[in-house]
Amino acid sequence: MKVYLDNSATTRCSERAMGIMLRALSEDYGNPSALHGMGKCAEDYIRDAREKIAATLKADGKELMFTSGGTESNNTALIGAALANPRLGRHIITTKIEHPSVLEPLEYLKGLGYEITCLDVDCDGQISLQALADAVREDTVLVSVMMVNNEIGAVEPVEEAAKRIKARNPNTLFHVDAIQAYGKFRIFPKKMGIDLLSVSGHKICAPKGTGFLYIGGKTKVKPLLYGGGQQKGLRSGTENVPGIAALGEAAAECYEHLDETVSRLYGLRERLIGQITQIPGITVNCTGKSAQPAAAAGSGGGMSGSVSTAAPHIISVTAEDVRSEVLLHALEDAGVYVSAGSACSSHKPAPSRTLLGIGLTKEQAGSTIRISMGAETTEEETDYAAAALKELVPSLRRFTRR
Repeated sequence: MKVYLDNSATTRCSERAMGIMLRALSEDYGNPSALHGMGKCAEDYIRDAREKIAATLKADGKELMFTSGGTESNNTALIGAALANPRLGRHIITTKIEHPSVLEPLEYLKGLGYEITCLDVDCDGQISLQALADAVREDTVLVSVMMVNNEIGAVEPVEEAAKRIKARNPNTLFHVDAIQAYGKFRIFPKKMGIDLLSVSGHKICAPKGTGFLYIGGKTKVKPLLYGGGQQKGLRSGTENVPGIAALGEAAAECYEHLDETVSRLYGLRERLIGQITQIPGITVNCTGKSAQPAAAAGSGGGMSGSVSTAAPHIISVTAEDVRSEVLLHALEDAGVYVSAGSACSSHKPAPSRTLLGIGLTKEQAGSTIRISMGAETTEEETDYAAAALKELVPSLRRFTRR
């Protein structure tokens, strides 16, 4: 049996997304900048994608800039906003558990003279809203907080964070990395006080190499690419029409059945956690047992009441005395595909900053895997994965201790 549980790394492209992409590649392949009919047809694909995505955000399609994915979206948001707003200041706030595509651009800005404040998180990956508010200054140009952590699934209270930030400094821009959140929660940037929002297509069953950046109507961003002036001059270069069309279709598709999908994923999550925590020496990081107001996480995937502080699709598991790489390959031999931390950092020898940030030791971080489910994940598959872990972990641990 083949069980794919690495959906936070990438998802299978949906049939609907592939269908519209194929048409844009093989039939309606004109350049959207061309003045003839085929160019107009290609331009229509982009317009339709804007409308589909904007509807999921309750935003204006003009506020979307299509990108090559999450890394470009984050880089443009951070570097572009900082350089475009020098009068607002040269101080930026973020957290210690952000994705490298946030932390590395901030290191670049630090080299340009910007001051970076990195906030701590607690053992569940939660920021302190009071610490965030206390860090905001008159010269704070930008705050960047991810909505869902890509390694442990912690859900940050971004709407409440926005309120605290704007109360301290109304001019401070707020960027949210929603790469693991979009498609799992209802996110309305205007209502939630978000100025910039990053999304990656291949996390929501769209093709790799697609994504977008929401840029609030009054937010200034300096372009990183110059040339033909496409996308209002914010990102020059001929648009990836097939990818953009597929992204729009995937976005519309995942929000059509959002409540049902999220509810089912939370059920699978709890079932799987209940099974694997019966294995001696297994610990789940960021259990999400506490709850916060649904509005803090953007209406909690459409559910009222309260929402778990853990995302529905990500489970971080530490197996005592078993190296993550060894367990990963043992699971692969059994037909179960997971990751050792995030896919973006799995080839780096240094321990995960996120896992160290929530209080794990280097040894524990080196014994942690990430299980991530998707819309197509079934109960049969999670049960099979739990059974594989139950069989493999004790035997691998005995081997390690010899």
